[in-house]
Amino acid sequence: MKHPTLDQLRHYAVARSLFPPTTLPRAIARLGFVQADPIRAPARAQDLMLRHRVKDYRAGDLERRYPRLAVEEDFFINYGFLPRATHELMHPRTPRTVWPQQKWAQAHAVLEFVRARGTVHPREVDAHFDHGKTRNWFGGSSNASTQLLDGMHYRGLLRVAGREGGVRTYAARPGWQGLTTPGSSAQASASAGPADGTGPVDLVDPDAAMDRLVDVIVGQYAPLPMRSLSELVSHLRAAAPQWTQRRPAALARAKARLPSADIDGTRWFWPADENPASRRHPVPEAVRLLAPFDPVVWDRRRFERFWGWAYRFEAYTPAPKRVRGYYALPLLWRDQVIGWGNLRVENGELLAELGYQNGRPPRDAAFRRAVDEELDRMRRFLGLSALAGVPT
Repeated sequence: MKHPTLDQLRHYAVARSLFPPTTLPRAIARLGFVQADPIRAPARAQDLMLRHRVKDYRAGDLERRYPRLAVEEDFFINYGFLPRATHELMHPRTPRTVWPQQKWAQAHAVLEFVRARGTVHPREVDAHFDHGKTRNWFGGSSNASTQLLDGMHYRGLLRVAGREGGVRTYAARPGWQGLTTPGSSAQASASAGPADGTGPVDLVDPDAAMDRLVDVIVGQYAPLPMRSLSELVSHLRAAAPQWTQRRPAALARAKARLPSADIDGTRWFWPADENPASRRHPVPEAVRLLAPFDPVVWDRRRFERFWGWAYRFEAYTPAPKRVRGYYALPLLWRDQVIGWGNLRVENGELLAELGYQNGRPPRDAAFRRAVDEELDRMRRFLGLSALAGVPT
């Protein structure tokens, strides 16, 4: 295979990720993972990502259709949505935080309550058990029931059944007998897998499972600089903490089996069945406003190599220190990220403020038409009936 140039890598990165729109299940399967974020500016990140890749997608479609999809909410390298087959690879987890006997007793009682109800809202659990309050990770106070449900979900006792008003509802994971305390007979039974024979990792080679998880990473973010690949594999400690010690070997195997090339002093990696130097990577003459967590722009190291400037997510930056805005969406023109957009909805209209890294937009008429088309797509995605003027 001919080694690609940096320009070819950039073109390939955009084309492979922004594939022609397809169905929602196929888009999630092809992406491998869709990172979630609760901020709406003007929509949640998962919706902003899927609108480019799902035909006729509308904001909220993933949440509305989730109960009928073979998809799970779970931790991967971040929290998000992923195919059920990938979800099963990561369970049963052995988290680094060890629960005491009392917490396991609470979890077992809640699990029986959930099984009896089928699907529960956190407020139902809180009302029934009155677990009280507890300190959360950012120093505030939260319902102890909510934290317990989060922990049970992470450990694989529960799954997210859906959402009500943005709040997760829970159901028992099918086939599992449930965990009580570490080392108990119930835990041993659960670790053997679901009674229906569909589960998971204890029944397969852990190294093979780790290789499959690494392949999901590469499929999502390729082409990857070596340092980014290493960091992403290290993030699998959230996905599979029980295999923390296996990550270095998984990384070494990935480096050995994946195609790669040294380009301008950086080694890049991509999936084995792809050729970044191929001419069959069309990039449309279009403007795309991307979510801050979109696979095209997620890797900030790669972003700077491809486009020569630094993009930062500033929602949690104090307002006086923001450079581009609270939720600035990277603006992709063809295969170049040339600026950003801050979008908001007021009185049923989409208001857009666009900024450019070199201080001004491209002057050609094709770009102006492409901006109008992208904002019209955004309007339809948001279900708006009017579009305000766009300062450029």
